[in-house]
Amino acid sequence: AESETASINMVYGGACTGKKVMTSSSSLGISLMAEGLSYLAGAELPCVVVNVMRGGPGLGTIQPGQADYFQAVKGGGHGDYKMIVLAPASAQDMYDFVDTAFELAFKYRTPAMILSDGVIGQMMEKVELRPIKPRRTNEQIIEQCGEWALTGKTADRKRNLITSLALDPNVMSAHNIELQKKYKTIMENEQQYTTYKTEDAEYLIVAYGSMSRIAESVVDTARENGIKLGVLRPITLFPYPEKALENLIPQLKKILVVEMSAGQMVEDVKLVVNGRVPVEFYGKCGGLIPSPDDVYEAFEKILK
Repeated sequence: AESETASINMVYGGACTGKKVMTSSSSLGISLMAEGLSYLAGAELPCVVVNVMRGGPGLGTIQPGQADYFQAVKGGGHGDYKMIVLAPASAQDMYDFVDTAFELAFKYRTPAMILSDGVIGQMMEKVELRPIKPRRTNEQIIEQCGEWALTGKTADRKRNLITSLALDPNVMSAHNIELQKKYKTIMENEQQYTTYKTEDAEYLIVAYGSMSRIAESVVDTARENGIKLGVLRPITLFPYPEKALENLIPQLKKILVVEMSAGQMVEDVKLVVNGRVPVEFYGKCGGLIPSPDDVYEAFEKILK
């Protein structure tokens, strides 16, 4: 496409047919797609968008960042909408999550975003490839999506109409209520996460994406020094894995949130913790990447 604005509107058109459609960009390009993402959510259209985050704000830098968390998880565009957001931590995740994102997008008829970062976007690792799934036939698409999609076949049903426009406020209100019910269902059923050495942890690092891998190195160092530290890595940023964090709170003395930003996910951690455990933050922004030594030094400070 000639621009990100054109790209996201092409996604809208393609998604209307019930086909699998995706696009990708990096940070400020996603900002140009924000209106289209709100339209897709409002029209309940499944699609996948990949954001490989870089440092900002503005034109910023081409170096890695994680400062698009608010934009992805809190909506980013206008209106009360949500997207399913998956945070990969490896090249394997980048491969696997495309399939996962499409499955969730079609299950709930909603946009899904893969929120990566520049470390993973430029990483070379071994990846285990699966057999390619056969392309769905038009008959299979009609069977899966014919209730709502523009398939061109209307002989045995009324025509489908896809829009996010409702001039009657009562109609718009009812639509919003149904969307919120859907987001609540997603929140209840789709929380995904991994943990690292949390069984006996007295301290916890919460980090996603490439920062979760750095955090695991910090845990290994802390364990060598007799400190019971673990990592909670959210895979879904929406829905946020509140249940996993909630279950760990009774055993914890302190939590450290690590991000390549000025502090965004830390707000969601604090909302779950609700003052029961001290929550500290360590981050670098503008394209700087915290090293394991940086994070361990920050952790030692909160211990003192």
